[in-house]
Amino acid sequence: MNIRDRILYFLDLHRNGLTVLALSLLLAVYPLAYGNPYILGLTNLIGIYTIVVLGLNLFIGYAGQISLGHAAFFALGAYGSAVLTVKWGVWPWPAIALVALATAMVALLVGIPALRLHGHYLAMATLGFNIVIYTVLVQWDELTGGPSGFAGIPALSFGAWQFDSDLKLHYLVWTAALICLMLGLNLVRSGVGRGLAALAGDEVAARSLGVDTRRAKVKVFVLSVVLASLAGSLYAHTFGFVSPDTFGIFASVDFVTMVVVGGLGSVWGSLFGAALLTWLPEFIDVFESYKDIIHGLILVLVLLFLPKGLVTGLIDLSRVRLARWRQRRA
Repeated sequence: MNIRDRILYFLDLHRNGLTVLALSLLLAVYPLAYGNPYILGLTNLIGIYTIVVLGLNLFIGYAGQISLGHAAFFALGAYGSAVLTVKWGVWPWPAIALVALATAMVALLVGIPALRLHGHYLAMATLGFNIVIYTVLVQWDELTGGPSGFAGIPALSFGAWQFDSDLKLHYLVWTAALICLMLGLNLVRSGVGRGLAALAGDEVAARSLGVDTRRAKVKVFVLSVVLASLAGSLYAHTFGFVSPDTFGIFASVDFVTMVVVGGLGSVWGSLFGAALLTWLPEFIDVFESYKDIIHGLILVLVLLFLPKGLVTGLIDLSRVRLARWRQRRA
């Protein structure tokens, strides 16, 4: 094997790790070169959404299930941290852990019966749960602040070091997002990930090969919910304010759209989908005015022409073009 082949082999073998490293370096220097507070706040939101979309992609893209209720678990993380820290005086870091644990318990209570359903029946069940949580957030004024929202949520800190600026929060949020991305990459390449891929391909075939499909679905559902809870807690402590409008059913639809646009079963597609659909409304006014309609149109177009999503579809297309180019040269 010559040097060129060795280099190509090394790059292919470690492509995920090298991509994470390159992204980490880019995110480290980006705010130093372009530290606009508004842009940093937007990129922090992208990092938070990436964590939610990654968990949802594991559930939809790898386990082959569907959820239209992940905004509810995002809300439980945000409001749980807000209530524990503001009303009960719990330190933010233990509050995040306690809320994630409690949300996982809720996921088990919801998931064990709901995951007996399939297809649109499961989607409707999760959608119904989202509506219930949204209604509770609006109606329970004494605890959640009702339609006016919940303010005064403290910033995260380590001792005397407080994450009280967009720059500091940038490094915190994206550290959490990159850790979650690496965990996702390792998961999908493990035996558990291969079992989930078999489940997404054909549940009956996966069961015949010895995969405990029911337990696998519950596990990946709980994992995706814990990631949504973590993202919700980060959202609350990053922005210091939460309101029910952020966690309605359209938020759940947006998360699913991010998964589909980025690519079903693509960990990196989760980042791309979250970034694309968060940036567009901010820089193109028509997206802000007709966001829900345009998101629906994007979803339909991607499903029609690139059913695996933009990232996965474009990668597959480039591989086909590259194979044809090599064939012509040979």
